[in-house]
Amino acid sequence: MEASMSLQPHVKSAKVKINREMLLENAFGYGELQGRMILAEVEIDYQGEVIRAKLEYDPALDYPMMRLI
Repeated sequence: MEASMSLQPHVKSAKVKINREMLLENAFGYGELQGRMILAEVEIDYQGEVIRAKLEYDPALDYPMMRLI
């Protein structure tokens, strides 16, 4: 995931962590990645302006939300 994010234009850095404790085996014997399992940060430099953003699960909304940090 980090490598594919880093290939995007203007991305300076990308970090991704997956909460593997939430990864449960399904009926077919493999786990499925869900948005709630992902914690991602990205830093973008566009025309000298640097922006950092973070994607993380918000339990109150029961949804992964991205915000500027």
